[in-house]
Order: sequence, then C-alpha cells, then structure tokens
Amino acid sequence: MAYSWFATRLRALGSVAALSLTALATMPSAADAASITLYNAQHEQVVNLLAKDFEKQSGISVKIRNGEGPALAAQIVAEGAASPADVYFTENSPELMLLEEKGLLAKVDEATLAAVPARYSSPSGVWVAVTARENVLAYNTTKLQPSQLPASLFDLAKPEWKGKIGIAPSDGDFLPLVSAVLALKGEEQTLAWLKGLKANSQIFDDDEGVVAAVNRGGVATGLINNYYWSRLHAELGDAKTRSAIYHFGHGDAGALVNVSGAAVLKSAHNADGAQKFLAYLVSERAQQLMANSHVMFEYPLHAGVAPDPVLKPFAELTPPTLTIQQLGDDSQAGKLLRQAGLL
Repeated sequence: MAYSWFATRLRALGSVAALSLTALATMPSAADAASITLYNAQHEQVVNLLAKDFEKQSGISVKIRNGEGPALAAQIVAEGAASPADVYFTENSPELMLLEEKGLLAKVDEATLAAVPARYSSPSGVWVAVTARENVLAYNTTKLQPSQLPASLFDLAKPEWKGKIGIAPSDGDFLPLVSAVLALKGEEQTLAWLKGLKANSQIFDDDEGVVAAVNRGGVATGLINNYYWSRLHAELGDAKTRSAIYHFGHGDAGALVNVSGAAVLKSAHNADGAQKFLAYLVSERAQQLMANSHVMFEYPLHAGVAPDPVLKPFAELTPPTLTIQQLGDDSQAGKLLRQAGLL
C-alpha cells in the first residue's frame, strides 16, 4: 500500500479542524449499541466479506472506514478519547504497538487471545494477531535463475545488484522490514544498508508496482510481501506469469514474517460488540473465509486452518527470531529511511 508515511502522520496529528468535527460526530446514539465502527487497513474486499458475515452471525452492523495502517493509527492518536473507532484492524504489528504504547487499547478477551499462538499477539494482551505473511524477493524468471539470487537481504546493497532491484520504501509493508534489520544489525549498519539499497534500486509507489515491473521485466527483482505476487499470479495465470518468488532462509532478515492484528479501543462506544468482532476474526469460520478468499493470500493463525495452497507451508518458513517488541512501532525505521533519502 502506498502513502507518504510521515506526511499522513503529521497531517493526522496536526489537524485541529478534523478533531473538532470528529468530536461532534462521536456522541453515542441508540444505534451505537447495535453497531461498531471499524478503522480498517486490511484488504477491503475481504474485510467487506467478513463484516457482512459477522453481521449475519451477530446482528451487529459494521461501519467501515478504510485507510492506510499508519495513517489510521496516527488518526486514532490524534482523536484520542473522541475517536469514533471501536476496532482497529491493520496489516502490520508496529501500528498496533504504537497504539499500545500510547495506552489507547483495551484488554482483549482471554478466549480470543487463546485462539492464536501467543507469540504473535500483543505482549500485554491489548491486541490479537489475525493473520501472517512473509517478506520475499520476487524475480523475473527470464532474467535470473534461482542459483543467481542473493543468500541474504543484505547482499542487495552490494554493487553487483545495482539497477536490479525494485523497492517501495513509502509502502507500509516496507517499514517492518527496516525495523527487522535495525533490531538485528543496529542503527549504523541499517543506515549503511539503506544507502546501498537506494543506490541500487528503482523506486516504486507501492508493492503492486514492484511486482508488476518484475513480472514484465522492467526490473530483475523486487522486495515485496508474498501476497502481492500471489494476487498477480491469480490474475494473470501461469501463461502470463514470468516471475516467481524466492524465500530467504536461515533466519535472514529478508524472511521476516509480518503479523496482521486487531484491537478494541479503550474509548469504544460498543466495547462488547467490538470484542465480539475480534473473537470472530480469529474464529475458525472467519479464518477459513480469509484463507479461501483467493484475494488475501495470508497465513491464518487459527490452528488447523490451512492457508491457500499456493503459499509455501507456514511451518517451512525460516524467519528471523525477532519478537513483536523488538520490531517496535516503526518510528526509528521511518527516521532512518529519511536519513537514507528514501522518503
């Protein structure tokens, strides 16, 4: 997803007029008890499907406000207790960690947290992991053979990769990758890696642009999340797909597994309905809907729910051994991207 991360955060934090309008719009009404407001930064098509199914199951209507994850998180911070949001659902854990650090999230029901492995959810139980996905390297199969691909993410900053890489540093999915490098290598090495990557890369607005360019041969490789390639492949079919994805191994930073999650705000107008929605998201029913959507291409975290068969088995992934706390809230990653001239 493309956006100017810093611009959206600053606009959200600085908009007094927007805050005033929001405050006027958030007085509870009789309808609030039968509805929840969802700030959504996940796949719109899938979330619309989930919302309709939840409404049928619960009788609670879902009002959806879509946007980019960091922008919506910044908006929630700016709105504070006046936020109309009951639930926040986003693609990457750092945005949730930001809201956790700000003390804006409510405790998630224990039964909901127990539905997925604890290591993927909030350290203090204020948001729950819903799905996961992997960072990968897409490559054009007419330009490169698997034997020519780099052993490590860090190799992409070396001179031999100049002009051969596509990246989207302003895409929300790029920030956690930088945070992973920072946690593993420290600030100095991360900045050096980013500067090398900038020298070698073609810059795109978003990961969709990266993977499309790789597939048509405009660039040899591209750093993306796995689902972007899967969606392109589903759209084009085997005959028109001239690319593949490469999985970094051995705990390399390039194999980072990102976690999508959801939270209930402390200021929620319908906290009970919001908790029910979180429980629904990690239920077998909802996780199966996501896995079968042929749009999301993420890994369900509810035990026993199989991912889309196009995905590499989750148990075979070899991500770096980083905790949710170590990835943090992406603020330092954004700073380093600016210093490197990538934002």
